[in-house]
Amino acid sequence: LANTGFLSLCAHGRVTGLAVEAGAAVSHVTAVWGGQTLRKGTRSLGVAGDHLSRHLQQLLLQQSHTEPSVLQALTKKVLNQLKEQCCYVSLDYEGDLQEEGSHHPARFQTPDGHWITLGKERFCCPEPLFRPELLQLSCPGLHQLAWQSLQAVPQQARRHVLGNIVLSGGSSMFPGFPERMCLELNLLFQGTGVHIEVLASPRRATAAWAGGSMAASLTSFQQAWMTKGDYQEHGAQYVHTKF
Repeated sequence: LANTGFLSLCAHGRVTGLAVEAGAAVSHVTAVWGGQTLRKGTRSLGVAGDHLSRHLQQLLLQQSHTEPSVLQALTKKVLNQLKEQCCYVSLDYEGDLQEEGSHHPARFQTPDGHWITLGKERFCCPEPLFRPELLQLSCPGLHQLAWQSLQAVPQQARRHVLGNIVLSGGSSMFPGFPERMCLELNLLFQGTGVHIEVLASPRRATAAWAGGSMAASLTSFQQAWMTKGDYQEHGAQYVHTKF
């Protein structure tokens, strides 16, 4: 078992940094220093891809363009495709809400041939990652959790962690997500003389898996295995001795 935040950093060739993960079931922020996860620098947000898919469905049901029965019949897989193909993160959410012409409609065809038209739903769908209150959750957004995590990092490590903020997870793949995260963090650090940049690999959706593969291939990691031979010789309880 390994922390996915650490593995996401490994995929970027780092063992120190801040991993901001937005996945399917949950989102995490994890501070790592020299390969060690800093528990005080770990935060969790109960908003992720599955929640956003359901949120998108509700947003579409509130509009009058599409027959409700068509929207209610959408499977989880099709909702995910709709979300991934049509949605994006706004860099000015309030402004885009007010300005009708700021967003271009998108059309999506369901497997059974129906057409769905998205307007402001395109950028309203992922917004709860930054504004959980839109899902009636009274907790900070992902950017605020990242800021809190950075504040919890020991002073001697903070500069190194600040310079290695990596994004990972499928829900970080929305167009505009890296730019918005960067924008929000720089607003939070305004006046401190710190300029934030984030690392957003095109393959970040599977960064934790890639990092796990890399970590497991290191010679030093081989000593951490509990082998089949160990299990047969010592039994299941050996896991407590080994780890």
